[in-house]
Amino acid sequence: MPVHADELPEAAAPSPPPGLVTVGRFDERPGYSVDRPGGADSWLFTWTTDGAGLLVQGATRTRSAAGDLVVLGPGVPHRYAVAPDARRWTFWWVHCQARPAWTDRLRPHLRGDRLYAVTPVPAGVPAGVRDRLEQAFRRMLADARWTGEGAPPAIEPGESGGSDGPGGGPVAVAHGTAARELTLCSLESIVLLTTATATATATAGAGEGSDRPGVDLRIRRAEARIAADPGAPHTVDTLAAGVSLSPSRFAHLFTQQLGQSPMRALLAARLLHAARLLEATDLPVERVAVAAGFSSPFHFSRVFRQRYGAPPGAYRAGLRR
Repeated sequence: MPVHADELPEAAAPSPPPGLVTVGRFDERPGYSVDRPGGADSWLFTWTTDGAGLLVQGATRTRSAAGDLVVLGPGVPHRYAVAPDARRWTFWWVHCQARPAWTDRLRPHLRGDRLYAVTPVPAGVPAGVRDRLEQAFRRMLADARWTGEGAPPAIEPGESGGSDGPGGGPVAVAHGTAARELTLCSLESIVLLTTATATATATAGAGEGSDRPGVDLRIRRAEARIAADPGAPHTVDTLAAGVSLSPSRFAHLFTQQLGQSPMRALLAARLLHAARLLEATDLPVERVAVAAGFSSPFHFSRVFRQRYGAPPGAYRAGLRR
């Protein structure tokens, strides 16, 4: 039976301040719900480990089962609760400001109203990936408690939720700068792992051209290889050899099916990689250029300005302001 937003139990709740990183793990039973009619000023990341939850944002809703990452962007009214057909909902959650580069990873999973649902097939997610995700959340919980003195707290493997009432389970707030950055680094790994696993699972199970009809699987593999390591010394010859095609046949198929040449796609990937490095690191512009695969910093500055409307240094300064 369809469930509508106005059928969820009412339980208005404030959201954490947007400048903080707040992380927790809840184990909730039917009757638990959170309602924010004004939305939140921060992003909310949820990762379900057991049972199921129902998340509604604006007019968009999704059911979150074990292994699913659901992300709610700020500024849209939302509600979430234990799913009507579930006996429990065990999930990790994080309130924070998302790093700009994360939206690129999440965009293919947008359902509407700034709700992103990364839902890999559970059977297709290797146990090692699930374990690493669990450890990343536990690492976040420990790092959020670090004061900056001595070593960060050790991960406590026995920590879990378990309360029958709303809000039960461990919660930590990262107050210090180092604690916030460490928790965000773990969350970035979670975004990367879940989105990459979902893409790989969909590609493996779909065959040639399911989500993009007419795109040869070999071309998609080459495209993924460029995106995974744009700074590598890729050439048409090396990319073609990696998918067992002749260079001329590979270049023809790539351009025909993706609408741009392999080297044009490589340039776009390198510029995006450089932008992410400028956003997330304090590396000098010259080192960013090298890490992104550019041999000439002058060429890098020129093509970066053409793509983003500002030279690399000004682009970074604008973000910091």
